[in-house]
Amino acid sequence: MKFYGREKELTKLKELIASDEMQMSLIYGRRRIGKSELVKQSIKESGIKNIYYECKQVTEESNVQSMCEVLSDTLGLPKLGYTKIEDFVDYMFNLSKDESVILVLDEYPYLRENVKGLDSIIQALVDKYRDDSKLKLIILGSYVEIMKSLLEKNSPLYGRSDLVIDLKQMDYYESALFYPNMTNEDKVRIYSVFGGVPYYNRLVDDKKSAKENIIDLIASPGARLENEVSMYLNTEISKIVNANEVFEALARGFSRFSDILSQSHVSSSPTLADVLDKLMRMEIVEKKAPINDENNKKKSGYYICDNLSLFYYRYIFKYSSQLKIMDPEMFYDKYVEKDFEESYVPHRFEEICTQYLIRQNRLGAIEPVIEKIGKYYYDDPKTRTNGEFDVVTLDDKGYVFYEVKFRKKKTSKEVIENEINQVKATGLNCYKYVFFARAGFTAKETEEIKFIELKEIFC
Repeated sequence: MKFYGREKELTKLKELIASDEMQMSLIYGRRRIGKSELVKQSIKESGIKNIYYECKQVTEESNVQSMCEVLSDTLGLPKLGYTKIEDFVDYMFNLSKDESVILVLDEYPYLRENVKGLDSIIQALVDKYRDDSKLKLIILGSYVEIMKSLLEKNSPLYGRSDLVIDLKQMDYYESALFYPNMTNEDKVRIYSVFGGVPYYNRLVDDKKSAKENIIDLIASPGARLENEVSMYLNTEISKIVNANEVFEALARGFSRFSDILSQSHVSSSPTLADVLDKLMRMEIVEKKAPINDENNKKKSGYYICDNLSLFYYRYIFKYSSQLKIMDPEMFYDKYVEKDFEESYVPHRFEEICTQYLIRQNRLGAIEPVIEKIGKYYYDDPKTRTNGEFDVVTLDDKGYVFYEVKFRKKKTSKEVIENEINQVKATGLNCYKYVFFARAGFTAKETEEIKFIELKEIFC
C-alpha cells in the first residue's frame, strides 16, 4: 500500500540512515500511529542492509534466537548461536564497522521487561562503538511512558539518541490523502470519526460514502474497529471502570473538572485527577485553557482529542445494547445520524479549521504570523453570563475571531452581522473576522470580514 504523509519525519530518518557514522534513534507513539511503517519506508528508500525485529513478550533467549534467525534469513549469514542480547547487539556493531547496517528493535519495552539492565547494556555498547561502527540503531515503542523515560536524565540512554521522534496523529489534510475520491464533506465526516491514525484511515473505502464506512468499520456488530477503543484502553489502564465514567462525561460535553466529577461516579477528586492525567499522557484527552487567561485553572477544560474514542463513547458505548440487536443501518439512522450531522461533525469541523490555520501559519501563508490560537473566555457583567469562543487567534495586530459553519445552506450577510454583533457585545476587540463555511456565502468580503470555503482547506 502507498505511503502517505509524514514528510518531515521521513526526511529526518532518511538523513540519519544516510549518515556515515554510528547513529541511534528513539521513535515512540501510541499504537496504530504508524511508527513501523515510517521506519520501513525510510529503510525501503535507503536501500541499506537492515535487520528489522519486532520484540515479543517472551524470554531474552527466545527473542535473541529469533533475532539470529532474522539476521541469517535477511543477510544470508550462518545462523548464530547467541542467547544474550548483549552478545547479539555487540555482533551487529562489529558487523557494521565497514559498511552501514540498520538494526531496528520494534516494541522495545517488551524486550526490556525481560532483560535486566537492558538500557545500560545498550548504553555501554553505544558508547563503546560510537567512533568505530556505522550501525544505525532504531528503537521503537508503543508504551509512551516507558519510551519517554529513556529520555530522562536518570536513564542510562540519556543523551545517546541522535534523533527522537514523538509520532503524533496526522492532521486532517494528511489523513484525507488516504481517501482522495471522497467529497470534501465526507472527508470532514471521516476525519471526525477516524482522526489522524493511519491504521484506521487505511481501512476507509473511498468508493463508499462516509455513512457506509462508519457502519462497516465501527457501527455494526463485529465491525473491524468496534472494540478498538476498549482494547487499547484495557492494555494501558488497570481500572477501566473509572476511565469509562470519565469518557462518558466528556463525551456528553462536560469539560470542567468539577462538572466531570459530579457527572461521573468516580469516587474522589484525587482519583479523577489520576485518571485524567493518565488519559492525557496517552494523548486521548487534552487540557485546554483560554488564550486570554492561560493560567486560570478554573477556566481550563478537558476534552477528548482522539476522534475514534469520542465517537465510540458518544454512540457505540452509550447504545451498545441496541447495537447488538438492531440492523446496523437502522441503528445508525436512529441513534447516530441526526446528532452526528447537527452537533458532532460541526464541532469536529472547528478542530479541522484550527488545524488548517496552524498548517497555513507554518507555511508562512498568514500575515502577521499567528502567535496564539484557541478558545477565548469572556465575562459579561451586564448579563452576568460567561462563555467561550472556540476559535480565536492572537497576532501582532490583536485578536482575530473565527466562526465555523458546517451547514447545507450558504452563510448570509445577516448571519455574519449577527455573529459579529454578538462578539462585540462580549467586549472582545477584534481587528478581523473570518468565517469558514461548508456551503459558501451569499455575502461579500470586506477589509474586516474574510471568508474561507470548505474546498479551500483541502487544496
